[in-house]
Amino acid sequence: MSADHTQSGVAHPLDKANGSGKWFLPLIAVVLLGGLGYVGYALSRDLTSAAAVPWIFLGLALLIALGFEFVNGFHDTANAVATVIYTRSMPAELAVIWSGFFNFLGVLTSSGAVAFGILALLPVELILQVGSGSGLAMVFALLSAAIIWNLGTWYLGLPSSSSHTLVGSIIGVGLANQFMAPAGSATSGVDWSQATNIGLSLLISPVIGFGFSAILLLAMKLFIKNKALYEEPKTNRPPPLWIRGLLIFTCTGVSFAHGSNDGQKGMGLIMLILIGLVPTAFALNRTPDVNYLEAYKSASAQVETALGKYVKPGITVSDAKAAVSDAVKTRTWNDATTPSLQQFIHQTSQEVAAFPTLEAVPQNMVGNVRNDIYLIGEALKLIDKKKLLPMEEQDLGAVTAYHKAVDNATKFIPTWVKVAVALALGLGTMIGWRRIVVTVGEKIGKTHLTYGQGGVAEVVAMVTIGAADHFGLPVSTTHVLSSGVAGTMAANGSGLQWSTVRNMLAAWVLTLPVSIAIAFVLYVILRQVF
Repeated sequence: MSADHTQSGVAHPLDKANGSGKWFLPLIAVVLLGGLGYVGYALSRDLTSAAAVPWIFLGLALLIALGFEFVNGFHDTANAVATVIYTRSMPAELAVIWSGFFNFLGVLTSSGAVAFGILALLPVELILQVGSGSGLAMVFALLSAAIIWNLGTWYLGLPSSSSHTLVGSIIGVGLANQFMAPAGSATSGVDWSQATNIGLSLLISPVIGFGFSAILLLAMKLFIKNKALYEEPKTNRPPPLWIRGLLIFTCTGVSFAHGSNDGQKGMGLIMLILIGLVPTAFALNRTPDVNYLEAYKSASAQVETALGKYVKPGITVSDAKAAVSDAVKTRTWNDATTPSLQQFIHQTSQEVAAFPTLEAVPQNMVGNVRNDIYLIGEALKLIDKKKLLPMEEQDLGAVTAYHKAVDNATKFIPTWVKVAVALALGLGTMIGWRRIVVTVGEKIGKTHLTYGQGGVAEVVAMVTIGAADHFGLPVSTTHVLSSGVAGTMAANGSGLQWSTVRNMLAAWVLTLPVSIAIAFVLYVILRQVF
């Protein structure tokens, strides 16, 4: 394609003709140094409350987790800039800096719902014992497996999904944990209902990208008759102002939505690492609302009363925590579970209520209190999500209110973690974008990407990813946008390069089983090490 451009007098969109490279690398260096300085300061401040810090394990785990987000940046986010580069709406280097910046903002403003939705796939006992040998093996296995597959597909220029890869790695760890458990033990594997929801979002999103992009382009051609929008750019000049504005706006939206959605996966994994390795500093949210404990005690009393209505007479409980733990692991409910959960909530709330704030909880109690509260939250999911205990609407409201209080104490993300993930994701976008950009811009269709195709694919991707983020579901930026480009090529009659499409489909089909297999093997090996 490069030769054709040269012969027609039209420069290739990736040619460096604007001299922006002079300030490209210095800008990256300034951002990196400033961000690392803040992250280092904030982390050291948080660790002052830690009883002991395993520096080698902590540094290695954080490096691998941020490495996953870095690879995610140049693997996934490159899709967002392909359209503005190939339509000449923005110079290539400016486009990746722009995209990296809005990825950064997306991460900083994200809610955390996707982060903890992904972690819900993990076996509960591994989360509760993440600082143990099995917990460390879990973290290193799933991160390493995700990075291995992402790097392999990136090297081949295949737009594979980092979300898809991470989900597969988590499932692989869950299956391996179940496989290695002693016979007859109540060990949980994969939460298949949660995996099904996430799998469906990953499966359907490319279909949405292809179908809606094709329909939107056909509608656009019906109502907007400007032929220049649907033809290959004939000059080096940018497109008309309004389409250029639309393309830049949608590139911005996709970058922001990608940061908000995909960045959360790295946040969740980093919090898992911090809780496991330095629980005295990160196991409990030390800075919730000042009225948190009063709200927690009130919600606790209400849910105890609500559960009391469903306790059957004559049921005795010998070990409330063990009974609740077994219910969570097996995802079942029996007559003894209700009074056990009621008693366990009462015991835990009494422990917490003895202190004026969560920050005042002694260091030697932090890990146990956090695990108890987290376990209660998982048990409550069996009521308000799985409906295993039918309750009246008013009583279910008390369960939901208490569940929110539990989440406020155990599911939080410090600002410095968001900044670290945002830096890794943004820098990945700025450094490794070229391979995937070339695939999206040149190798999906048989003709050059047109203005209309670029705008339509970006609009559909922006809306789809934003909606998924709102509902706390992970989707693949790669799948949505690359399938959207393919949809516009089909609708425009441009034709598809079936060799690329086949490779993309192969990567899509193989990502889940291969990442499951890699994570499974790594977990089994690492369990012999830790």
